[in-house]
Amino acid sequence: MSAEEILVHAVELGKNFCLYFDELECDALCKEKTLLRVLRNVKSQLLVVRPDLNVAAFEDVTDQEMQSGKGMHFSIHCYKTTTPLAGMPVAFSVQVENKSYYMCCERESGEMIVRFKEGEVPKEIPGESNIIFFKKTFTSCCSTAFKFEYSMEQGMFLAFEEEGYLRKLILKKLSEDEVDETMKMSLCKFSQNENHNL
Repeated sequence: MSAEEILVHAVELGKNFCLYFDELECDALCKEKTLLRVLRNVKSQLLVVRPDLNVAAFEDVTDQEMQSGKGMHFSIHCYKTTTPLAGMPVAFSVQVENKSYYMCCERESGEMIVRFKEGEVPKEIPGESNIIFFKKTFTSCCSTAFKFEYSMEQGMFLAFEEEGYLRKLILKKLSEDEVDETMKMSLCKFSQNENHNL
């Protein structure tokens, strides 16, 4: 038995005292708000997307480069959900040279790959989607850092992996109680005009 609550609205009491309900909620996701942030890893590097090279990696970035924002100013799309216990559902998109790219995950040669594809994030998602991640607090004692679990595969988290001189964005399999610094991320404001916290 689950402690999860489902809100329903009774419409009328019918024959034999049967209740009829209206607008039962389903597992659809509906965009609630969008925040602008940069993603910073445990080494204080920013996530930078380079679609021309088909790569997203954490890099050392100067303040001037951060203000220009080429491939590093993310829109974090927060969705309402009927299953809040999994974490806040979010999707990521980024602007690069006047084009919008969204983050998604795909299986390639037997492993899950993080990709950025040209296009917009939808306002509503009727069911499961390869663009949704559940934002969770990194640890109970660290409320300013987060980890992002892929919605379609439990235990798969966004992380970084060193590959040559790059720290590439990847999906990494972890058990629920395991702590791995490579998946620790902070969401930082890059604009003084915004005062929302995520």
